Amino acid sequence: MAIREPTTKAILKFCGDDRFVGVTPSGHAQVLDTNSKSSIAASPMELLLLALGSCTGVDVISILQKKRLEVTEYHIEVTGQRSDQHPRAYTEMHVRHIVRGRNLNAKAVAQAIELSERKYCSVAATLRPTVTIVSTFELIEDTD
Repeated sequence: MAIREPTTKAILKFCGDDRFVGVTPSGHAQVLDTNSKSSIAASPMELLLLALGSCTGVDVISILQKKRLEVTEYHIEVTGQRSDQHPRAYTEMHVRHIVRGRNLNAKAVAQAIELSERKYCSVAATLRPTVTIVSTFELIEDTD
């Protein structure tokens, strides 16, 4: 029998001008702005990009560290394409992993990304039924 995690709950309070303050299940406050003209905070759709990038990123860097790769810098770029029709859902997301280091191994990086996307990243698993996720990576060798 599978053990189920307890249900989590986020709370959002409307603050006027198409803005909300959300409180995460762990108690962190986050301002959200749904008005693209004022844009004083991240929109819910922007947060999805960050959620995917950070979820897969933490897996990838952890796997690379366990493989003892010498990573000196790592960042992720996430772009999304949305449908023209409402509700304007994301149809495709591109995740680009940029890894800088010494004696990097392309096969190890590819495997880390694959493991994250297929096994560990819960955000990717949540999005995947309706969103095509395309991942690429770039390796930059430190020469000093």
